[in-house]
Amino acid sequence: MGSDLGPPATVAGAAAASLHDRAPDLLLVGDEAILRAELSRHPHAKDRIRIVHASQVCAMDASPRDALERHPDASILVAARLVAEDHADVLVSAGNTGGVTLACAQSFERLPGVGRAALGAVLPTERRRGEKNDPFGLILDAGLTLEPTADDLVAFAVMGSAYSRVISRNPRPKVALLSIGSEPTKGTKAIVEAHARLTKHTGLDFLGNVEGMDIPRGTADVVVTGGFVGNIVLKMLEGVSDTAMRLAKSAKEKRLRYAAGLYLLGPALHRVREITDWQQYGGVPILGFDRLCIKAHGRSTARAVTNAIKVATITAQSDVVGSIREGLSAG
Repeated sequence: MGSDLGPPATVAGAAAASLHDRAPDLLLVGDEAILRAELSRHPHAKDRIRIVHASQVCAMDASPRDALERHPDASILVAARLVAEDHADVLVSAGNTGGVTLACAQSFERLPGVGRAALGAVLPTERRRGEKNDPFGLILDAGLTLEPTADDLVAFAVMGSAYSRVISRNPRPKVALLSIGSEPTKGTKAIVEAHARLTKHTGLDFLGNVEGMDIPRGTADVVVTGGFVGNIVLKMLEGVSDTAMRLAKSAKEKRLRYAAGLYLLGPALHRVREITDWQQYGGVPILGFDRLCIKAHGRSTARAVTNAIKVATITAQSDVVGSIREGLSAG
């Protein structure tokens, strides 16, 4: 029921996902009449989709805590309970981020050694990584834990490394702290302390500190920071990408020679557009719980929802939670 586009996008995405080879079994949670009507409009594998009725909804613009307290049968709570009770392996939602996170916190157990959850975000980088030649790096936290402690940053590093190993098929991801300089003494007290501890962590390939310019270069596969900074970085890079495309379009419309030049650069620009298209990776993880959650963008189209389901399936099959447990115990 979540996302800016609502059931028309989420149901269409799930229907498309059900037709893929080795598709998972899907539980669609929400108003049964609405979901069934939407599902009837799309080709789908009937034996792979089941609807679970939930009579209430946490609105996209609602205060998460108030909304969930007033709506105990909200679709996001029902879905989280289904995962907690082993009726499903992964929760996928494009709904209110705060509501999704709170539903996870109320339904799932926090992993030992994790004080606070982290929202991951994927960013296009110059450097490729892993067996899949993956152009996306991971940054966390991207908005949940605004002022992390050193303990939080260390846990984020372990969780991010485990997730990157699975998604990028990268056996030993390079992990770094985002700071204002590469020296171990640069940054906040939490960053300095986390740096000292991560240097001794035998289960990680820790590079040390990186700066903002290193993020698009892909110097590190996993960039660790607090949610306040991480969210600003994420939104800024999204804005730069959108602005570059608009400037190119504007230049093309103003002068013929610019149009000719852009025509020649067409294949390269198309590739840039593909790499920076957030819909192709579908969703990002909320890490720190004993169950998995993939958070899709609020603006998700059917294509983005389908890809979020693909990511969720990979994480479930690869025991990301087990890898995180192992990493936390090794630290």
